[in-house]
Amino acid sequence: MSLLQTTWSSALSPLLKNPLNNGILLQLPLLNGANIINHKLGRNPQGYIIVDQDASASFYRLAPFNHLTLALNSSANVNVSLYVF
Repeated sequence: MSLLQTTWSSALSPLLKNPLNNGILLQLPLLNGANIINHKLGRNPQGYIIVDQDASASFYRLAPFNHLTLALNSSANVNVSLYVF
């Protein structure tokens, strides 16, 4: 039984520690220019993934990650879904 628990622990620990598992999906509008978004993680994010957007626009991070907000600059008005982790 002890060997089984050790095997499970070594197999599951990397999966449970993966930051992608502790993210949040944000669906929001971005306006042309600077946008400050409350990401609601309660910690510094490690990144974000663009899940969906409804118009042609490019956007990029304006400032380093912090524990409250995500600052993005958008080239156009667009509705986006971002997975922040």
